[in-house]
Amino acid sequence: MTRPILIAGPTASGKSALALRLAELFGGVVINADAMQVYREIPILSARPSAEDEARAPHWLYGHVSAAVAYSVGRYVTDVAETLEKAGAAGLRPIIVGGTGLYFKALLEGLSPVPAIPEEIRAHWRAQAKILGAPSLHAELSVRDPEMAERLASNDTQRLTRSLEVLDATGRSLADWQRQSGTPLLAEQETVRLVLRPDRQQLLDRCDQRFDLMLEAGAVGEVAALLAADLHSDLPAMRALGVPPLASFARGVTTLEAARAQAKLDTRHYVKRQRTWLKRNMITWNDVQTADLERNDRSLQLFIDCCTATS
Repeated sequence: MTRPILIAGPTASGKSALALRLAELFGGVVINADAMQVYREIPILSARPSAEDEARAPHWLYGHVSAAVAYSVGRYVTDVAETLEKAGAAGLRPIIVGGTGLYFKALLEGLSPVPAIPEEIRAHWRAQAKILGAPSLHAELSVRDPEMAERLASNDTQRLTRSLEVLDATGRSLADWQRQSGTPLLAEQETVRLVLRPDRQQLLDRCDQRFDLMLEAGAVGEVAALLAADLHSDLPAMRALGVPPLASFARGVTTLEAARAQAKLDTRHYVKRQRTWLKRNMITWNDVQTADLERNDRSLQLFIDCCTATS
């Protein structure tokens, strides 16, 4: 298999467009590394590639999971492993693209070897989460596992539940398990790693414009369908950018303009967190600037060849 190309960057930075161009240039397949684009019910709000883009090159691991499922990093790594085998058999170069840094970290560093959690323990804590709510789970975790409690937000039901499950099943903090490295799926030196770093204000302006386009494309209808499915509010898809404020609008709690403003503010906060994470964790990746995205095909190919030689 030819050396995979990994493309990371904040939301609305142009990652998907670059991935598509590279897939066309190198005979590749675009593989998703965005935690929200896996959910089939939110193609608009997750900014999934269009049908036209998917017709230009193969796109895998997009919209293949129900919003009723809490998709995990472990399942993602398993899915990518299968996808890489498929790409190799088809002679396609993998172009892995997305804004979920944890996905890239798992691919390049491996997952902590946390043992399987017995179903009775998982069922117990799922039930407790529904009965008690996230703040009570956080309070209990603070007493039993202060290190993990300090890491997690008091409203993050999914991760709080996971921490308590691991603590009960293994007698050890999830933090202890996370300090144990796993086996990487990809060897870093055998990949080409690109990270997009556009101008901050330009990026924020693009985010605002994109959300307006999402509303025009039917984002409110997407959220209304999620509400009609009566999904639990703690599921990842229900916490996707834009979903909570538009859900408030759909329920008649707020106005569309207030929901629009809140969604744009939430996106700006998310971009700030993404940029900070990328700066801390992707120091060795090749920076891609706006000018690089504007190269012609020959110049872009030479740029990638140069990054390959230095990886």
